[in-house]
Amino acid sequence: MSRHKKSMGSTPGGHDAKKELFDGFASVAKVMSSGRRAEIVDVLAQGERPVDEISREIRQSIANTSQHLQLLLRAGLVKSRRDGTRIYYSLSGPAVIRLWAAVRDVAVEHLAELDDLATSYLGDRSSLTTMTRDELRERIGDGDLMLIDVRPEAEFRAGHIAGAASVTIKELETRLDQLPNDRLIVAYCRGPYCVYADNAVRILTRHGMKAARLEEGFPEWKEAGLPVEASNTNASGA
Repeated sequence: MSRHKKSMGSTPGGHDAKKELFDGFASVAKVMSSGRRAEIVDVLAQGERPVDEISREIRQSIANTSQHLQLLLRAGLVKSRRDGTRIYYSLSGPAVIRLWAAVRDVAVEHLAELDDLATSYLGDRSSLTTMTRDELRERIGDGDLMLIDVRPEAEFRAGHIAGAASVTIKELETRLDQLPNDRLIVAYCRGPYCVYADNAVRILTRHGMKAARLEEGFPEWKEAGLPVEASNTNASGA
């Protein structure tokens, strides 16, 4: 008889049943205790991806990445589908994005070393101009602003802020002549701890352009119910 069936037959209110229930709750947090699995959730918050692309993003072998994905799958945090020889993974629902955001926010609030770790990865952000989600929502239709998505092209195609142009961080410097000098350019990427938008603002500012980074990223914008789009081809739009 399974552990679950034993619990179902126990007396309501018994501590053994409560213990198993809370162990079940904690099992989800246990799966999220790996930094690599947290990275995978962060990548999949942008949209569905195949295993090989996920492995490149987190710089792990396909075998190791598949093991992490199987643990996330068993915990119900991701779902999968097969298309020919490739297996694609996506988050199982919006609640997983909220879980990841909550874990991240609690860590930032209560772990003193997070500031140092963030600075080590992202660099000094003190000189970067930022824009809040509400500010962007109010100004996105203005003619004096251009919004660029600096995430990888596959993530842009899977979903992006409505009206944004895809200019990946890798191609930004080669496309500067396509960007306006007389408008504020707002860059966004995966979220508040994504370095792509920071580096985009640094590059643009270095070339004399007006630039700001969106404080959050695409998942937070989408979760707030704000306008998003998806496309099957790269909409450069610059």
